[in-house]
Amino acid sequence: MDNKAAILDVLEAVVAERAQASADESYVAKLLQGHEDKLLKKIGEEATEVVLAAKGGTHDEIVYESADLLFHLLVVLARHGIAVEEIFVELGRRFGLSGLTEKAQRSE
Repeated sequence: MDNKAAILDVLEAVVAERAQASADESYVAKLLQGHEDKLLKKIGEEATEVVLAAKGGTHDEIVYESADLLFHLLVVLARHGIAVEEIFVELGRRFGLSGLTEKAQRSE
């Protein structure tokens, strides 16, 4: 895929498509149709795996675990009806702000 950012849009569409499948046929459907706590636990596990890979893993391990985390994040977003575009808009809003300024604005 030439436009690497478009991969998130493609994955979002795949998640939406698989959400319509039977939980017996699709891992995504199983995550979305199951209890939300299981999905949230999965996100926690994936985030922890990224942390562990970053702490002592190889470059390839960090990449692999980060891809898992991004995929599962897309599933969480789908569960809550949040489009990837909304995340892009929020990131765009923050562009040009220092992290300290952005954080201070949230505290107000």
